[in-house]
Amino acid sequence: MSPPTIQDELQALKKQSLYRRLRRVENAQGPVLVLDGREVINLSSNNYLGLANHAALAAAAKEAIDRYGCGSGASRLISGNMALHEELEERLAEFKGSESALVFNSGFQANTGILSTLAGDGDVILSDALNHASIIDGCRLSRARTVVYAHGDLDQLEAALKLAVHSRRRLIVTESIFSMDGDEAPLGGIVELAERHGAMVMVDEAHGTGLFGANGAGVVAKLGLGERVQVQMGTLGKALGGFGAYVAGSSALRELLINRCRSFIFTTSLPPAVMAMAIAAIDLVRREPERRETLWNNCRYLTENLRGLGLQAGASASAILPLIIGDARTCMKFSERLLERGVFAQGIRPPTVPPGTSRLRITVMATHTRAHLDRALAVFKEAREEG
Repeated sequence: MSPPTIQDELQALKKQSLYRRLRRVENAQGPVLVLDGREVINLSSNNYLGLANHAALAAAAKEAIDRYGCGSGASRLISGNMALHEELEERLAEFKGSESALVFNSGFQANTGILSTLAGDGDVILSDALNHASIIDGCRLSRARTVVYAHGDLDQLEAALKLAVHSRRRLIVTESIFSMDGDEAPLGGIVELAERHGAMVMVDEAHGTGLFGANGAGVVAKLGLGERVQVQMGTLGKALGGFGAYVAGSSALRELLINRCRSFIFTTSLPPAVMAMAIAAIDLVRREPERRETLWNNCRYLTENLRGLGLQAGASASAILPLIIGDARTCMKFSERLLERGVFAQGIRPPTVPPGTSRLRITVMATHTRAHLDRALAVFKEAREEG
């Protein structure tokens, strides 16, 4: 029998309602998008604080280009370590309350690189069942033994730690805010278990950075766990509105990653404009806490009113509101009905989420007005009644 062709694989995806295509955005990343030529209310962006098109970030980027040029020219260990990289890392360390920080080119590169540097043969990584694909791939690349514990299950995590007592290194990795469910990890309990069993803790703050804590530093900061979490990873491209990622921790962690982390070593460094944008974003997050308050007010309003329509958004602790549909085909049909009426709420299917849990991943921004949300709610009502 001949092997399946590429076309065969594509047809199989279409039959399972798992086929994906790119949509074209024709304007700035705001609460209203021009998507494939149509104006729609945007409920599918990680631009939580509305910083992706903020004038302060644009001005910082332009100034950096005028001073430093467009590209960095090389990897950090060759000639691509620019003053702005180090300035941003100093600002990130101060922001996170850590001894040091290191910038990466993306969250995916950060997670795969950090995990494969910190763990290897003879080690055990204990990973939450709903961790992001970048964490899953980082565990695989590390060649450590990976134990997946049930989502947020501290009893199962403790049992796994006890079984791993003879491992060289034990590393617990979890997201702080889970990207598809929007719920918060039980970080206090995780840290206590780690300390009891001699394990390290790595927390992915991709969806926490900029949003939680007194200064927006994240969930770890909100809970006062900064000195007890050895590795904090986060992104610059969600609430901070730009691009790239970081790891915050000890100076020794930074030095080890500089020397051994392949996804850091073997890539051209981020360009100056990106660094300048991130610095400007951190300043805005710290200076304007009212952005976070507006975001949380919008989240509460949308959640309460969706429930009033009989649509049960999950028990989210963040700006991510999952509306579980179940079947992939049904989920995508609902998403398309919304889009036809001018609301973009992307359907999420396997393998991004487990089979049978396809959902609309609704995300809220501080820049959504009450009129935006009311219009979206009216569309949800129409689409639900039609279905």
